[in-house]
Amino acid sequence: MVQSVKVNELVEQAHLTVYAGADFLNRRLITVSDISRPGLELTGYFNYYPHERVQLFGRTEISFTKKMTPEERLMIFRRMCGSDTPAFIISRSLPAPKEMLQAAKEAKIPILGSKLATTRLSSLMTDYLEGRLAERRSIHGVLVDIYGIGVLITGASGVGKSETALELVKRGHRLIADDRVEVYEQDEQTLIGEAPAILRHLLEIRGIGIIDVMNLFGAGAVRSATPIQVVMHLETWTDDKKFDRLGNGEKTMQIFNVKLPEITIPVKIGRNLAIIIEVAAMNYRAKAMGYDAAKTFESNLQQLIEKNSLEDEASDALPNSPADPKKDGGKA
Repeated sequence: MVQSVKVNELVEQAHLTVYAGADFLNRRLITVSDISRPGLELTGYFNYYPHERVQLFGRTEISFTKKMTPEERLMIFRRMCGSDTPAFIISRSLPAPKEMLQAAKEAKIPILGSKLATTRLSSLMTDYLEGRLAERRSIHGVLVDIYGIGVLITGASGVGKSETALELVKRGHRLIADDRVEVYEQDEQTLIGEAPAILRHLLEIRGIGIIDVMNLFGAGAVRSATPIQVVMHLETWTDDKKFDRLGNGEKTMQIFNVKLPEITIPVKIGRNLAIIIEVAAMNYRAKAMGYDAAKTFESNLQQLIEKNSLEDEASDALPNSPADPKKDGGKA
């Protein structure tokens, strides 16, 4: 199913002014995140005209139209009005040409305006549309913001993900999603996670039921979305399972085309998972800032081995000590 955004949603998000066509805002759909700035089209070249995109006019485009005759402007704007063209948008609060208003009215296309500079407006709309139109994947898990780090907690059903999230919220961290996390790729290196609308701010605790985190703990205990930076996988402790003890393992989990570091945390009676995950997130941040405790330990261990090796070599190089007179029968 093709994702789409109604033009009126873009109007609200980007704080756009409606110049004309208010009745068409709910009918026109945006299906691509790319923004078109018509340049060659204004000269009459329409071979590769991206008619399905939002058409953005800045100072350059509006100034160029002023050098055209009214007949030329009307002809060009009519050709720009495709059946799937979502909207015309004009930046810098510039007025819309009369011919644009006429052509857009005929094609039932809204004309919008903004006081922002063209580049800034284009960037703002692109970021919003990329997030709304991006392919989404639903992942079973819990997403929590810990000290500004997006931590995706995964594991088998009943392992304690939601209970751990509740303890983290009580410790001052923020819940994004419980049970199902909607993930989309913002760019080649960034994944964004958010909660499905029906589960937003809700947490399921076995034996209690559904609780509203924002209602119980306040608005500061939740976030609507966050970049996912690390995965913490909860796994039941078994004697035959080997877990990383030094923290130098490099497991990853791939979602779309982005690889995330994955840390496996054993679950056992008596272990405080919330504190362990909190410390693991702090340790991840320290690694990202250039300090790796595992590498420091390995370096110290290597230095100790080299030091002992040198001492052994020096001891072997010393001459044998004089014989003990008592052991030699008292002879000189």
